[in-house]
Amino acid sequence: MRANETTDQTSVKWLRVSDLMEGNRFSGELTVPSGGWYQIQVRSLCGGEVVATTQIDHVGVGEIFIVAGQSNSANHGEGRQSPETGRVAAFDGNRWQIAHDPQPGASGNGGSFLPAFGDAVVRQFHVPVGFVACGIGATSVREWLPRGETFRNPPTIESRVVRLDNGDWASNGQAFQTLIHRMKPLGIQGFRAVLWHQGESDANQKDQSRTLPGTEYATYLRRLIEASRQETGWQVPWFVAQATYHVPGDESSPEIRQAQASLWRDGVAFQGPDTDTLVGRMREANGQGVHFSEEGLKAHGQLWAELVIPWLHRETAASTEKSTTTE
Repeated sequence: MRANETTDQTSVKWLRVSDLMEGNRFSGELTVPSGGWYQIQVRSLCGGEVVATTQIDHVGVGEIFIVAGQSNSANHGEGRQSPETGRVAAFDGNRWQIAHDPQPGASGNGGSFLPAFGDAVVRQFHVPVGFVACGIGATSVREWLPRGETFRNPPTIESRVVRLDNGDWASNGQAFQTLIHRMKPLGIQGFRAVLWHQGESDANQKDQSRTLPGTEYATYLRRLIEASRQETGWQVPWFVAQATYHVPGDESSPEIRQAQASLWRDGVAFQGPDTDTLVGRMREANGQGVHFSEEGLKAHGQLWAELVIPWLHRETAASTEKSTTTE
């Protein structure tokens, strides 16, 4: 079996990728530079004659991010977005597709910040960007804990928690398993980072017994991050946003914001954007809602880009330096 890749109508030489067929299957490796989209062409030869050909379009070598949290990490924004570059993709668990909203795997049927953020990364690094989204609207950090992790008081919505005989509560693990099932198929170091945007459902709840103290929020999010690393077998980088805004007049929770920032200071996670700053016309329903307007979705994506892109530059520079030193 031989294969080659083409991009921008430029073809490279054919490379042998496999000499062994198992039934109607074969496997092989093809090394290509970062970039794309590539078109991979494969042909089978017998006695020097081509007996079969096929091709795979839109193969990219670039950046991949997991996106998790609650509604503002998912598809609940006002106005569906689409990538402008044509090089931002989303994974639905089976296949990749261009990342038109709504993003597969996340809740909601509206818009997200991912097309805007993805376009910003594409323009900076000139490589495709992929997203694996699994955000769930209205979820508390308590619901994202591994199964059996306990806490004193339940979140406002109890569909992913159970009450124990002693009066405490525990996560049923459904959200955590969703996250892990999205991460594991990508393999060790198979994506850059988790982008976490959550906190509104733990902050300033109408029933104050459902509001999570900041110290407990930090503890539970730390547990979630550590459990994800244990389950996947590598030190997955996490970015944690500051997100507590509800509506005008209920615009932030200092306790939860401090808890989110404490994870950056302690080196557990990297600093994500402060989206509590996106108010007024950046919010749906003429500024009266918790979700983002179309303008707000674009601003949300840009805030992520302002923090993640410099980190990516440092990561790629460190990787290049390590490779050069090794050689």
